[in-house]
Amino acid sequence: MSDLFNLQRKVDQYKEILGNTRAYRQTWKDSLKQEIIDALERMAKDTNLDAKVEVKSELENLEAIVLSLGDAKSGMFQMVNDSIKRHLIKNNGALIYQQLFNGKIIVLINYPYIESYGQPSPPKTIAIYRPEELKSPFLTRHMEEFVTEITNWEDYDDDEPNKRLGFQLNFQNNVEELD
Repeated sequence: MSDLFNLQRKVDQYKEILGNTRAYRQTWKDSLKQEIIDALERMAKDTNLDAKVEVKSELENLEAIVLSLGDAKSGMFQMVNDSIKRHLIKNNGALIYQQLFNGKIIVLINYPYIESYGQPSPPKTIAIYRPEELKSPFLTRHMEEFVTEITNWEDYDDDEPNKRLGFQLNFQNNVEELD
């Protein structure tokens, strides 16, 4: 039996992790999902942030709560001909709380992007939490970080040389030719 001691410890740990997954999923269903929805809606309302909270529930135990700033005309358009303009649509960004396969919650920021104008930035992972760790002060901090990140995206300039948006991305070859 002593030669199976380490194996037994690993099996016990595995069973504990499986139990945690079941418990995390149940906590999401019983309370956490609604707590997050309520907190996001309250913060958006209290700060006059034009946002909509949606639940994406196509897959059981892989749901996501999305605080979206929606879509809008970007103000840019392509001239199809003298009388027709094709507007480029801008997605204004989103804050996402999504269940992972193991019942933990990943928090992500989807940056704004303009269709047909460069590539969308990959989402930023804020953190991964066990359900009992995700308390109200964290939700407020996530909203603050989200608003900061999208504000920085909207106010992009050359103060951050590692970012490649807009003119630099779409017209880089033309700029080099002018030098």
